Amino acid sequence: MKTLEKTKSEKKAKVVKVKAKKDAAKDLKELFEDGLKDVYWAEKALLKVMPKLEKNATSAKLSKAIKEHASQTETQIGRLEVCFEELGKKPKGKKCDAMKGLIDEAKGILEDTEPGSVRDAGIIAAIQKAEHYEIATYGTLAAFAKVLKLNQSLKALLKSLDEEKNCDNLLTELADTNLNSKAK
Repeated sequence: MKTLEKTKSEKKAKVVKVKAKKDAAKDLKELFEDGLKDVYWAEKALLKVMPKLEKNATSAKLSKAIKEHASQTETQIGRLEVCFEELGKKPKGKKCDAMKGLIDEAKGILEDTEPGSVRDAGIIAAIQKAEHYEIATYGTLAAFAKVLKLNQSLKALLKSLDEEKNCDNLLTELADTNLNSKAK
């Protein structure tokens, strides 16, 4: 028993304070800008992978949903550019490690599933994970924009947030309407 307890305590990581980078955000406006850079990169990266997901989907409804969301994503990128403009900044992306991981996972699902309903279920799961990340990001950035009184940005971010939630709901409906049962 003592051996087990010792192993658990040995596995605990030492908690240390993290030193900020030289270019770290110093106020909410800088944190907002960093968040915009992150989601700008994420949306562009998603836009690149969507055709591959669409082509590998066997459900016509799923393919259509992916194609329509790709079009929305282009519009969302434009809205992010409006946010940068309101800040007086040039639109610029910063690699989003979270989205990169979600995209890599989506690609892995394609490799790990046979074409058909199982792959379709996996595609839906992968896209919904990305949607949930985007929902959290747009919601957070909208809250920042509200506090910063960036009204154009707030309006743009809330519109994109609404679209992401609608896409997530549509994917849930697609999964629930027989697709997951077929994959069973």
